[in-house]
Amino acid sequence: MSEENFDGLKVMVIDDSKTIRRTAETLLQKAGCTVITATDGFDALSKIADSNPDIIFVDIMMPRLDGYQTCALIKNNSAFKSTPVIMLSSKDGLFDKAKGRIVGSDEYLTKPFSKEELLGTIRQHVKA
Repeated sequence: MSEENFDGLKVMVIDDSKTIRRTAETLLQKAGCTVITATDGFDALSKIADSNPDIIFVDIMMPRLDGYQTCALIKNNSAFKSTPVIMLSSKDGLFDKAKGRIVGSDEYLTKPFSKEELLGTIRQHVKA
């Protein structure tokens, strides 16, 4: 299978886990993405305005501002409401998925995710 090429695509990864941020960043950079990372929702909100990402991956369980609150704030901002927001969670729960949909998330990935899942999700949601 040929390598995906997402040159110039801006992807934001919001997760309080350094491991997840680093893993996602490495996979995405290899595919040509520009990666912006944030440690929590507050950190992310200021960076989103500056970087205007094409797609946002957000962890559900984070301190201060969780993934649902972060997603809701992103989707309530007219400038970013069409930006795909993908929820990341270590539990594959129906309730979490439903709650993610309610706050406007576009997709739900269970951690740990594979490179195929990560890139496949981007392919699905971002019209290159």
